[in-house]
Amino acid sequence: MSMEQVNVNIGLLGCGTVGTSLLELLYEQREAILQRTGLEIDVTKVSVRDLSKSRNVPIEQSLFTDDPKQVVESAEVDVVIEVMGGIDPSRELISKALELGKSVVTANKELLAAHGEELYALAEQSGVDLLFEAAVAGAIPIIRPLRESLVGEPITRIMGIVNGTTNFILTKMSDEGMPYAEALEEAQKLGYAESDPTADVEGHDAAAKAAIIASLAFGGRVSSSDVYVEGITEITPEDLQFAHRLGHCIKLLAIAEKQDSNGEESLCVRVHPSMVPLSHPLANVQESFNAIFVEGDSVGDLMFYGRGAGGQPTASAVLGDLIDASCNIKRSSSASIGEFRSIRISPVADLETRYFLEVEVDDRPGVLAQVAAVLGEHNVSIQSMEQEGLESEARLIFITHKALESDFQAAIDALDELQIVRSIGTVLRVIGID
Repeated sequence: MSMEQVNVNIGLLGCGTVGTSLLELLYEQREAILQRTGLEIDVTKVSVRDLSKSRNVPIEQSLFTDDPKQVVESAEVDVVIEVMGGIDPSRELISKALELGKSVVTANKELLAAHGEELYALAEQSGVDLLFEAAVAGAIPIIRPLRESLVGEPITRIMGIVNGTTNFILTKMSDEGMPYAEALEEAQKLGYAESDPTADVEGHDAAAKAAIIASLAFGGRVSSSDVYVEGITEITPEDLQFAHRLGHCIKLLAIAEKQDSNGEESLCVRVHPSMVPLSHPLANVQESFNAIFVEGDSVGDLMFYGRGAGGQPTASAVLGDLIDASCNIKRSSSASIGEFRSIRISPVADLETRYFLEVEVDDRPGVLAQVAAVLGEHNVSIQSMEQEGLESEARLIFITHKALESDFQAAIDALDELQIVRSIGTVLRVIGID
């Protein structure tokens, strides 16, 4: 029995690194896709900013346009693929495509983190697909497992390294003792970091991905504005050395976890540098690789690992979504994302975790007792402590037991007022396997 053949026409918004890689991948895999799925996928329109720019892609020049509306509104286009990035005009173009009954595949994390719920609802109303595997962690399949395989799983925490730029920088600082600025410069030379790296190093890129992951993992409305964010710009090679000596490494983590606030379920969603035990699977994720670690009541622990960025890995994820959307067109169906409920987003002040704290103090008797007393007065108990003698002062390094963020920050403020305290050094949250 021969497989029914179906033609699906696609329109592409954007032909930069990802768009070019996608066109090449489609050309290379065209016959294999046809044989396995019965889908004949054709590119009918591609919008670009500059028509005069030469592009080494396997499609006719006549298919290019500098008017993205032509792509979205064309009667010849069945599926719209958006790899332009940014919120405007992508939001308007995707909304129009969905309203016209066209399925959409996007890699736009920024847009989905800010306006995902609105676009999901439009797709639902029109009975078409909105697929976005490439929006989080490049080629790593995490969106589809959260939407489908794990939709019935009571997930308790999901955390991951979702920004390859910062992971590359921290790896270089840790392994080679590079200062932050030098590691950033190398990341830029290798193409891992933009000329303006702010979105990566300040944690905003990871925060957008955290919002998308949290929404899918917990079925709640989470936008990028709900995510607490700290970046890596204050981390030093010395911090990484301290962490390693204490059996930990430092990673920029995106974390979403359930909390129970006086009987009311809430979510704490955050991005910040974290000390991770060297025994934890995330500790072994190096260079520009990404990994997402899922903790559930029934499945236990799962980890998804791979290349989190780059033209080819991202294009691979886009192509997977395109084939999925095309198969659904063939079956006259669509993949519902479901409804998102309102859920309380708890402030970081309500977080309960362990902490790493570095304090420089006068080197004289009784100092440690005074510092420990202040911590104790604010309900912060010490799990381990190290002391280093400097010329006229001492450095105290603590890892605490679990404490409320609000109590810990109050303790920091109180320590800062002590005359014996010269300075408060690095403060990090410590992640473990609870």
